[in-house]
Amino acid sequence: MTTTPPASNPEPQPAADGFDEGTFSRLVEPRSDARLTIGDGRWHQISPKYVWVQFISTGIVFVLILAAALALSLVLGQTWVWIPAGIVLVIMAWTLAILPRQARAYGFQLRADDLVFRRGILWQRFVAVPYGRMQLVDITHGPLDRGFGIAQLKLVTAAASTGVTIPGLPQATAEQLRDVLIEVAETRRTGL
Repeated sequence: MTTTPPASNPEPQPAADGFDEGTFSRLVEPRSDARLTIGDGRWHQISPKYVWVQFISTGIVFVLILAAALALSLVLGQTWVWIPAGIVLVIMAWTLAILPRQARAYGFQLRADDLVFRRGILWQRFVAVPYGRMQLVDITHGPLDRGFGIAQLKLVTAAASTGVTIPGLPQATAEQLRDVLIEVAETRRTGL
């Protein structure tokens, strides 16, 4: 006679329905076998609209720097301005070129006791924020974010190094995630 082991009663996971609507379909990870991996849970991602917001905002700064360098060199004859302006413009162009791949590397995972946030391909960063240590869950969005229907969700804890900002979430996802995190945090509150 075979007996089945008693079913374990794992801690309830936070509800994660609807977090993937309007987001990237696949998380980009480094190809190396030495990459960091965390758990087998489901990684939720940010919206592709985040890339457009970053293109526009960085593009505006790019054009302003280019216009200022042109004005200084043509009107005032200050050709030296092209050295710092050129360096900044090359860095900004590189940032714009890698932005789509970089955005697909953002992700978060809701686990039993914490939220894990990851970003980066070359320099990976994983931050686990325990639900019981969250002090503030904040949603912010600027004019471009509102125009594209995205927001960023910021989690604040007592330790500054564990604070997390998840950019580029669809507005509805940010609000739903905020409500889920507040609900779970209230049940796991620990005293300081």
